Amino acid sequence: MAPLIGWQNFYVIVGSSAGALIGLQFVVITLIDRVSQPAAEAGAAFATPSVVHFGAVLSLSAIVSIPWNGITAAAVLWCLEGLCGFAYAAVVARRMRAQTAYRPVFEDWLFHALLPVAAYAMLAVSAFAAGPHCGEVLLCVGASALLLLFIGIHNAWDAATYHILAEKRKQDETKY
Repeated sequence: MAPLIGWQNFYVIVGSSAGALIGLQFVVITLIDRVSQPAAEAGAAFATPSVVHFGAVLSLSAIVSIPWNGITAAAVLWCLEGLCGFAYAAVVARRMRAQTAYRPVFEDWLFHALLPVAAYAMLAVSAFAAGPHCGEVLLCVGASALLLLFIGIHNAWDAATYHILAEKRKQDETKY
């Protein structure tokens, strides 16, 4: 389909990045688990969502890269992905509130709850305007994918540095 052809390179780059970052995230989670023993409830609230967001970007890249005959089938799939992601972001917010291992600050709420909700909502809502406003809608879908990719990168980095610094703090406390 002609409007999607111009987006192929974008989704190859974004999808490949998301796929590579999923693998890297598993390595980071494994290393964190060896260095410090994070609470399972905190992992479900803070680590798992990064993998889900990277997976969403990867699947969205695949959906948009399929040679469709029209935009409707792709729009239905990215709408479903947006609705599922929106629901998942609500679950993550509930998990953040329920876990007791760490007290979330504003930045945590922004990157783990608010921005994912916005990205997934933008993805779901954009599907309804796919026919008459194809160019603008594809910009929204691309922006959603990029936002989810950056959210995942931020959250993975944040989790890794938190656990490294927390372990260093523990080691410093045991020295004295």
